[in-house]
Amino acid sequence: MPRTRSRPDPTHPLTLTPVTTHCPECRQRLWADYHNYRTVTTLDAVTRLTLGVRRCPNPKCARFQVPFRPEAEPHFALPHHEFGLDVLTRVGQLRHVQHRSVPEIHRDLQARGVVLAQRTVTNLLDRYDELKALSNADPKRLRPLCRRQGQVVLAIDGLQPDVGHEVLWVLRDCLSGEILLARSLLSTRAQDLAPLLTEVRQALPVPITGVVSDGQDSIRKAVAKALPKVPHQLCHLHYLREAARPISEADRHAKKELKKRVRGVRSIEHAAEDEEDAAAAIVRGYCAAVRAALTDDGLPPLASAGLKLHDRLQWIAASLERVSARAGGLPGGLRQRQQLWQRGLEETAVLWPPVRAAFGWVKRVAQVLKNPSRRPVAEVRQRLVGILSRMRRAAAAAATAALGHQLRHFVRVSGSHWSGLFACYGSPDEWHLLLPKAFQHFTFGRMPWFH
Repeated sequence: MPRTRSRPDPTHPLTLTPVTTHCPECRQRLWADYHNYRTVTTLDAVTRLTLGVRRCPNPKCARFQVPFRPEAEPHFALPHHEFGLDVLTRVGQLRHVQHRSVPEIHRDLQARGVVLAQRTVTNLLDRYDELKALSNADPKRLRPLCRRQGQVVLAIDGLQPDVGHEVLWVLRDCLSGEILLARSLLSTRAQDLAPLLTEVRQALPVPITGVVSDGQDSIRKAVAKALPKVPHQLCHLHYLREAARPISEADRHAKKELKKRVRGVRSIEHAAEDEEDAAAAIVRGYCAAVRAALTDDGLPPLASAGLKLHDRLQWIAASLERVSARAGGLPGGLRQRQQLWQRGLEETAVLWPPVRAAFGWVKRVAQVLKNPSRRPVAEVRQRLVGILSRMRRAAAAAATAALGHQLRHFVRVSGSHWSGLFACYGSPDEWHLLLPKAFQHFTFGRMPWFH
């Protein structure tokens, strides 16, 4: 039966590019070949994905013209599907845990703003059951997939639709992108996760040379129990996000205080909507710039939404001063708002230097972990030790108690994650070259220092 109505318009555009820039076979640089487009409906938004695809240009390479798609793409939806993994998980949870009927599941999703037909709910249930079937790690299926690559780099993560419900644990090979096992568990205890790792290890015809996770304590204990001799790499993004949490909170607080003082743009825009002269066009342009700055956001730990807003408002205020100096003044409403924005920047000026200094330390650590020069593990560890030592001294001499607390928290969290930060650099078989694929899987493609 054909579709009777069009799909909803996308509400969130997102561009993804492969983090793999060189061919794993011949090490030649990949060429950007073409773009694909997908629209994925999740519980929160309708996302329009622009997918950059690269190919190896070397005719002598075994991977010649093989497409390298963005590694983050599988985290949004299954291949050829238009609904996200969170929708799929919600459908399975309602069916198998709460024993809801298809019409009841359909009404629940519609109440959450998801536009779909009842027949689509049935199709999603079929896909969920197929994922459940993968819980029996079939050696016949895994053997031909893994023999060609000779190893498996295992990524493990859990997906929970709502607090208190079952967690869908997914074990995935980072090299091939194949899901090796998917199973719902009522808990996240190490005693329950270790058997999953053991089951996958026994089913694989090749060794597991590395494990990647977000550093959750139960996952660490399960890996240590089931795979004691396998390097366990912790996701750098999760580490930085946890270490920089007080810094991100200070940034959000400063942004909130600044936004409270610079509101009122819409009233100026409404006053200039019916006018067609040059002055009205200038007013509308500046108001649009301020509104865009107020609504734009950043993704911690590296993207600071508050600093971004502060810098943009400073640029806008400086531009208005230049225009006022050349033109001999500004329109009345815009002049009043200029004074308001300038006063807001002055009243919150004391909040920004500590935030800017703290984010500077975070970016230094991120640059060391990025390791663009492919330094050996001992050198990476030594450089990070030096930065953390300087950060500890900076915390002792911090101008404010809040900044000192933020830097000490960063150093303390670094100590708790220390043992799992460097496995990717010391691997003799260079599986760390493909490690960003696992990071992309865990973080929706938000690894800015790998792009």
